Amino acid sequence: MMDRHYTFGVALVTVSALIWASAGIFTRGVDADAWSVIFWRGLAATGFTLGYLVLRRGLRAEWRRMQAPAWVATLLMASGTAAFIPAFKLSSVANVALIWATAPFVTAGLAWVLLRERPSQRVVFASLATAAGVGIMAWGSLQRGGLVGDFLAFWMTLMMSASFLIYRRWPETPAALPAALSAALLVPVAYVFTDPAEVIVSERWILVAFGAVFAAASVLMLEGARRIPAAEVALIGALETPLAPVLAFLILSETPPAASLTGGVLIFAAVVWAQINGMRRNARRV
Repeated sequence: MMDRHYTFGVALVTVSALIWASAGIFTRGVDADAWSVIFWRGLAATGFTLGYLVLRRGLRAEWRRMQAPAWVATLLMASGTAAFIPAFKLSSVANVALIWATAPFVTAGLAWVLLRERPSQRVVFASLATAAGVGIMAWGSLQRGGLVGDFLAFWMTLMMSASFLIYRRWPETPAALPAALSAALLVPVAYVFTDPAEVIVSERWILVAFGAVFAAASVLMLEGARRIPAAEVALIGALETPLAPVLAFLILSETPPAASLTGGVLIFAAVVWAQINGMRRNARRV
């Protein structure tokens, strides 16, 4: 009989991936500008995450652990979020989701340069494949004038990958509080560039739901990661990549261009191949 602890962990991570796949729907489904989205989403995400920490009686403990690495992670996540939202406004949902799928390999590259962690041949091969896929997508975006959006998506990926490196180097660094603070830092910045009060009330509720739901997704991912192996967390998380374009097609009637489909297939195949082979190698070692 399958362990209920494990099954619950798989369910939590799966739900989290499904939620993350809807980011483009929330962002492109409203007329509000990117900074307004960041403002209302940030308010809700901050409130939800801090509420979660208070209920778990972990806010004080996490605050005590807010050392230099945690503050660096906070700034990196804030920079990534600031690029993440406008990327959806300036590029297709498919492109943003697929560029984000390269995060494991961008992280591996940064770890090689900064931490001298030599990547395996499997990771190098998959990284080259995903780089080729991103190149194909970028070429297509250049023809359509969406290259800025793709660049922002890559910047978000780079910033988040750098934050992952913080947690690899200093694993005792708290995760929930920096996520909340990164959202909170962007609220006054967004207020400088836009007037959030101009967003119609119905869209405000959508954006508040966006922030709360995605904060919940982060919590679910963290809780699920406690129950199942890290490699499986990454593999299940890869579900977000094909689901995001499908949701965009079904809800927004957004059809990915040929270049996105071609590059996307290459990226997704490389991600799944790398994760499956990594799990097999870990199983042999055990």
